[in-house]
Amino acid sequence: MPKIKKSPIFQYGIEITKPHSNEMYSHNDHVAEEMKGNILSEIHLAYGQAIGNIAANGGMAKGEERLRELGTAIEGSGYGEGYELDEIKNNIINSLDNMANWQLHEEYSYLSFKNGIVPRTRFMMVGFEWQKHDYSFCTDIDISPIARMEEQTKNL
Repeated sequence: MPKIKKSPIFQYGIEITKPHSNEMYSHNDHVAEEMKGNILSEIHLAYGQAIGNIAANGGMAKGEERLRELGTAIEGSGYGEGYELDEIKNNIINSLDNMANWQLHEEYSYLSFKNGIVPRTRFMMVGFEWQKHDYSFCTDIDISPIARMEEQTKNL
């Protein structure tokens, strides 16, 4: 009996292959840069709020709570009492720099879905099965500020 060949699957115009193709890696690396930029912005905002440099709803306690939540998502474990805010911030940034794309894919979706801690990105990574959002319906309102700036630059 002849084998039935499966139709190729495309996402964002990229053929999804196993193992990942160079085109898939390139796309995922580009999306990872945007995600890391968005997370880094949130780390700095939460830290600024936690130390009292940025006024925001919830005050310093809310900033510290958000910083610790980012730490739990990025590092996989939480920070209890006894950790200085500088230490938490620096550890999160270091872990973010070394984060694998598959892990970033999952955690970013979780951070965006859970509380809207980070904005949705125009595209999600390809070749991974798990995600909280359906990005096929992403609108201009959902796009992160970094993606918006990139689009405006391309249209000039």
